[in-house]
Amino acid sequence: MFNSPTPPEFLTFEEVAEVDRALMTSREKFSARVALYSLRSLKLIAQKYGVAIADLDSQQIADWVAADPTFQANPAFDEGFKGFFTQLVISSFKPLKQIALTESGAIEDLTVPQVINWFEQEAKLRLEKN
Repeated sequence: MFNSPTPPEFLTFEEVAEVDRALMTSREKFSARVALYSLRSLKLIAQKYGVAIADLDSQQIADWVAADPTFQANPAFDEGFKGFFTQLVISSFKPLKQIALTESGAIEDLTVPQVINWFEQEAKLRLEKN
């Protein structure tokens, strides 16, 4: 489901619909969407550097975002936005690592349903605690 042309789409219509069907708040759905897009981006970055996603560092992510033709082609994507976007991708590492651990696999092998299910389960746990 993550095979996409370069530059990658943020999310496909089907992925957006899957997230929207999940029983989560708008904030949790946003986080799931960011994680899914970050996963797609991290796969491309890891491929570029020939390493596993878990072995990427923040400088490699920042360098990739700075060189991404998607951001180069649009003047609205200034340095401030690139920095913001870089931080979004980096911040997605934590939940993606947790999901991979839960699924007993590598981050690269995560699927859209696994990511959405994890966020939905986390939302359910938060509700039960309150």
